[in-house]
Amino acid sequence: MRALLVCSTAVLAALLTVSPHPASAQMKLSPKSTVPGGTETRYFTSIDGLMDGNADVILKETRQGKTVTAAVLDVCYPVAKNSERKDRFVVNLQVAGQTLTGTTQSLGEKSPVSVKLTRKQSGDTFEFRGQIAIGQAVTEVTSPDNSDLSEREFLDSQTSDDGITPQPKDFTDVSPEAIAVKVKLDAATDFLKSLKGQEVEVTLASLNVGCDALRAGEQTINMSVDPERAGALLSKFKAMPGVTAAGWTAGMTEMDRTIRFPAADWREGDKINKGKLATAVANVLSRTLAAKPVSQNFNPATGKLKLVFKRPNQDFPALELTDTIEVAGLVSPDKPGATDKLMLWIGSPATTTADESSGAKLNLSEDASPDEEGDLPDDNGSIEALAQELKGQRWDADKSVWK
Repeated sequence: MRALLVCSTAVLAALLTVSPHPASAQMKLSPKSTVPGGTETRYFTSIDGLMDGNADVILKETRQGKTVTAAVLDVCYPVAKNSERKDRFVVNLQVAGQTLTGTTQSLGEKSPVSVKLTRKQSGDTFEFRGQIAIGQAVTEVTSPDNSDLSEREFLDSQTSDDGITPQPKDFTDVSPEAIAVKVKLDAATDFLKSLKGQEVEVTLASLNVGCDALRAGEQTINMSVDPERAGALLSKFKAMPGVTAAGWTAGMTEMDRTIRFPAADWREGDKINKGKLATAVANVLSRTLAAKPVSQNFNPATGKLKLVFKRPNQDFPALELTDTIEVAGLVSPDKPGATDKLMLWIGSPATTTADESSGAKLNLSEDASPDEEGDLPDDNGSIEALAQELKGQRWDADKSVWK
């Protein structure tokens, strides 16, 4: 169940920078204390069943005592069933006793919208019934047992965290390859088109303009890029039209699988000698995984390292099956800007088994049993062995320091 807004136009504009959390239609609040006859603002953040339960709705009421004097309904919804694309309408409702009515058009598709709701109060709960029509589609509203929120409670439930850290002190809370840009909706298309042909990977899910983005008027685009180019790209992005924020965000690295080590032996000028480092990592993993290195390469866009190993499968040696092990990695400075330390993240090994013997092949299924699906692959102490080889440090999660 998503959210519902009702406010004057001026107050609504002030709220466009915050994004409502979904709230339960059945939420019960402690009885509110108000000055009898005083003016107050109350919110409802759900209407049962609207757009098959996929609508994000906020209804804001202005009341004089128990009498509603103004209301605004803000509804964000999928443009079609099962569609990720959203549209939105905001309508000022006319109040006539228990009836709330209004007409407008949606902001994206420009579809005609009409609203007719009946509102009934019983103690501290409220019931809404009626119809909301968008174009030719009519939704019957039957929403009993709703509780309202005070303005303070509503604002406390909002969040504006975009996950962007413009100037992180290091890469312990954000990932060195993961960057994000917040851009105004009317500039987002031009910004995205400017990325064509560049060595940058855009996260597909961030192309969906959700309800939070529609209300805020800004979209956050997430990307992956070679950590050595991230700082320069962010400086470029910050100067582009419509960009309001840019920085690092969460990505692929996990601190329990990350090592920090001196950079001196692994640099050529101001660049990381990735080939030398990849060879050293492959040699260590070859020992810990008891497997022969097959290939190593870096993704030119993201800087992600892919190592491939092979070894004889030991489950049924007479069949001469082969394990192929893929290990992902990422090397970067340990923080933005000048530093004498590097970070290495190594992912969990992913193993597939196949019959690579000569002659007829045994067809194998990789389907895991239910008991095996949650198990993490055993890397046989690879991270600790790499830390020793590189004279590096592991992350102490309890103390949040390198040890």
